[in-house]
Amino acid sequence: MASLFKLTPSPLLSTSNPCSFPAKTPTWHPVPHSLRTKDRKIAQSSKFDSFLDLEPKSKPESLNFDIPLFNQADRAQFDVIVIGAGPAGLRLAEQVARRGIKVCCLDPSPLSMWPNNYGVWVDEFDSLGLEDCFDAKWPMTCVHIDHRKTKYLDRAYGRVNRIDLKLRLLSDCATNGVRFHKAKVWKVNHEEFESSVSCDDGTDLRASLIVDASGFGSTFTEYDKPRNPGFQIAHGILAEVDEHPFDLDKMVLMDWRDSHLGNEPHLRASNSRFPTFLYAMPFDSNLVFLEETSLVSRPVLSYAEVKRRMVARLRQLGIRVRAVIEDEKCLIPMGGPLPQMPQSVMAIGGNSGVVHPATGYTVAQTMALAPLVARAIAECLGSTRMIRGTALYQRAWDGLWPLERRCQREFYNFGMETLLKLDLNGTRSFFDAFFELDPHLWHGFLSSRLSLGELVELGLSLFTHASTPTKLDMVTKCPLPMAKMVRNLALDAI
Repeated sequence: MASLFKLTPSPLLSTSNPCSFPAKTPTWHPVPHSLRTKDRKIAQSSKFDSFLDLEPKSKPESLNFDIPLFNQADRAQFDVIVIGAGPAGLRLAEQVARRGIKVCCLDPSPLSMWPNNYGVWVDEFDSLGLEDCFDAKWPMTCVHIDHRKTKYLDRAYGRVNRIDLKLRLLSDCATNGVRFHKAKVWKVNHEEFESSVSCDDGTDLRASLIVDASGFGSTFTEYDKPRNPGFQIAHGILAEVDEHPFDLDKMVLMDWRDSHLGNEPHLRASNSRFPTFLYAMPFDSNLVFLEETSLVSRPVLSYAEVKRRMVARLRQLGIRVRAVIEDEKCLIPMGGPLPQMPQSVMAIGGNSGVVHPATGYTVAQTMALAPLVARAIAECLGSTRMIRGTALYQRAWDGLWPLERRCQREFYNFGMETLLKLDLNGTRSFFDAFFELDPHLWHGFLSSRLSLGELVELGLSLFTHASTPTKLDMVTKCPLPMAKMVRNLALDAI
């Protein structure tokens, strides 16, 4: 779900009947270039599975924005260097710079567009002042538990306009004095009170703090425990179709139905053990974003398997793809241990542990946490005392991962470990019970904003709402993950 699970509460409606609400076009906001009609070149085909052979019509573009570049003639000394111009890097760079700290952001292509689609709960972005960064909004979401039961959730969902969000962050960076350098970082070196980066163009830059926002594959952030994440993998397409069966006023958060595999015994057996679901955003009657997603697996589910299931699902739904506007392969490591803390490199984004271990959501959480980290950094580098070295690293990491947030993450890890042990029927029963919880609880869980006490309340309430088979799953499959969680909580508290 490319940032799945990645919004004010009313009691949700659970029903086994098809939706009876009138279809409405989702609320549109400025549409990116890739969605404009002139780019929807039709690729004719008579086969339902032909979309796997279609080339995306939209090619990656660079933004037209005048970013302030680092001048080689200037002194190559900054307070903070941020590696990476993704959402996390740009957000932290502008938040630190607005507090009077001298920042440089390094990226080989800082104006390139981000490749992934981002879906968020509308209230999350609204609370951050990012309400103008949506392509579209849907007033409701729905979850198909199976072919008999569908849940309608009264929480608005939106697709992030990546161009608007990036331009907003770039503009904030430029306004607050962030400098950019177009280069790839090869090496990071540390001294007692200062660090340096060596770039592929021969440039060396120095700063009191290096922040690694370069993503999951980074080699600059260190771990002192074995990494054993779960993996969310998905194949998504923004497609022009002949028609589709989705209501235009509802975003399909999860569709766990498997009737499309009735004539595929091998795929059905595999899906029963390692289930995938459909995530769908209908923009109009002929334009829809479709994504087949494995919520979490260990080891990662085969990408080819995910695509085969998607072909079967779209065939059963009667969806014939005429053109692929964009496509994406989404692979998100989830859960596992946090990076070593403190360490000389600060991390933010996918490599810092902020990905929700049970859902894969990242973007809204990163947008919310960056100001807290920036405040901690500014309290050190913006003070007359100039707190640097180990004390700076400790405060920066504590800004991102204070004790309570680390404990909360252990609970989310417990959720992930539980989901890893559930088959299709167990997963269906789990979400059937989950979305029966008080909206405050399930909203808060998906948005990473429940206190530790509220997470305990959620666990107890979930057990109360669960069916007998689900309770049996919890009793038989959860003790080991729960023991691991309790152990880690105890270690964090020491």
